[in-house]
Amino acid sequence: MSFLRIIFFTISVFVSSSVVGQSAVAYRFSEISFNGLEKTDEYTARRLTHTSIGDTLDESRIISDAQKLKNFPGIGAVSYSLDTLGNDISLHYDIEEIRTLLPILDFGGIKGNVWYQIGFSDINWRGKGQQLSAYYQNSDNRHSGSIFYRVPRMADSNWGYSVNLSRWAYREPLYFADDVSVLYDFDYNNIGLTEIYQFDSHRSIEFGGSYFVEQYRKIDNGSVELQPGPDKLSQPKVLGRVNYREDFINYFAYLKDGFSWQALYQNVVTINEPMPFNSLILQSIYYKLLPAKTNIAMRIRFGISTNNDSPFAPFVVDSHVNLRGVGNRIDRGTAQLIFNLEIRKAIFESNLLASQIVAFTDLGSWRDPGGQLSGLFKPDGFRHFVGGGFRLIYKKIYGATLRVDYGVDIYNPQENGVVLGFGQYF
Repeated sequence: MSFLRIIFFTISVFVSSSVVGQSAVAYRFSEISFNGLEKTDEYTARRLTHTSIGDTLDESRIISDAQKLKNFPGIGAVSYSLDTLGNDISLHYDIEEIRTLLPILDFGGIKGNVWYQIGFSDINWRGKGQQLSAYYQNSDNRHSGSIFYRVPRMADSNWGYSVNLSRWAYREPLYFADDVSVLYDFDYNNIGLTEIYQFDSHRSIEFGGSYFVEQYRKIDNGSVELQPGPDKLSQPKVLGRVNYREDFINYFAYLKDGFSWQALYQNVVTINEPMPFNSLILQSIYYKLLPAKTNIAMRIRFGISTNNDSPFAPFVVDSHVNLRGVGNRIDRGTAQLIFNLEIRKAIFESNLLASQIVAFTDLGSWRDPGGQLSGLFKPDGFRHFVGGGFRLIYKKIYGATLRVDYGVDIYNPQENGVVLGFGQYF
C-alpha cells in the first residue's frame, strides 16, 4: 500500500503541475478597461500600469498597478475585478476620481508680522497630471505672486518641462556686524524654464535655468543714527540648477506611507561680478502609517552654500517654511539643518470629511554668514519649537486640508505664533 500511495502522490503532483502550468500560459488578458474616469485622460492612466493585453495573469502586478493609479493626483480610490471567458481574462479597474482644482489659501503671523496668500492650483490639469498654479501673496502690505506650469511628460516621451514667473516682496531684518539689524524691503523678480526627464515612475531629474533680479531698499525708520548697509542694492543674476528626486510614497486617501528624497544643486552668477555662488540642498521625507489611522511624518533638510560674509544669505528662518511660530523671514544663514516631526491622529471620518489632531516639533539651526560650519551643530545655536494643530480634510478634493498650527519656542516661550494654511505642512 505504501508503494501505491507513492505512485498515486507522484501522479497527482505531475497532473497538478501540468494544470497550473497550462493555466499560467493559457489565461491571458484580452481586455483592460478603466471605469469611472471623468477628468483623467485614459491614455495617461494606461501609461501608469504595467499590465497589457496579451500578458498572462499576475495578480501581484495588478495590485501594484492599482496602487500606482491611487498615487496619481486626481484618483482617490481604485478597485479591480477579473472576468474569464474560456482562456481570456478581462481586467476592469473601477476608479473614483477626486477634484484637483483647489484654492490656495494660507495665512500666518505673529505680533507685528502678518501675511496671507490666495490663489488656485490644479495638479491634474487637462487630466494628464500636469500642474498649473497661480497665487497672490501679501506680506506686511507688500505684493507678491507666482504663475507655474509643469508638464511631466510630453506625449509618448519621457521628457517634460516647466515654466515659472514669480515675484516675491518681503520686509525683513538683515543683520550686520555686532548683531545690528536693519530693516529692508526685499524684491525678487524671476523667470525660469526647466527640462524634466522621467527615468520611471519613481525617479526623475530636472535641468533648469532662470534669470532674476534681487533688490534691497533700506526702510527709513526715523532714526537719526547712522545705520550700516547700503541704502539700495540691485543684483541681476542667472541661475542654473539640477534636481534629482526619488519618490516611493504610497497614498491612501489623506494618509501616506513611504519615503522620498531629493538633491538640488544650484549655481548663481551675479552679472558684472566674477565669483559664482553655489548651493546644495538635500531633503528626505518619511511617512509611516500606523494602526488606528495614525500617521508619523518626518522631514530632514540640509542646505549649504558659498559662505559669503553678507547679510543677503540664501537660507531663511520662516514660520511658513521650517519653524512654526518663529515669524516671517526673521533671519538668514549660509547653511541650515532642519528637522520636522509630526504625529497625525484621525479623530473623525465620514465619506466626505476627516479631521486630525497633530503634535509636532520643529528644530533648526543656521550657520551665520562667514561663520564656521561647526556652528551649525552647536546645541545653543538651535531654535526649537513645539506645538499642536488641527487638520480639517475634505476627501473629495486632492490636498484639500485646512491647517491650523500653534508653535512655541521651548527655550523662550515668549516667542510663539499661529500658522494657518491650506495643505499639510509637508
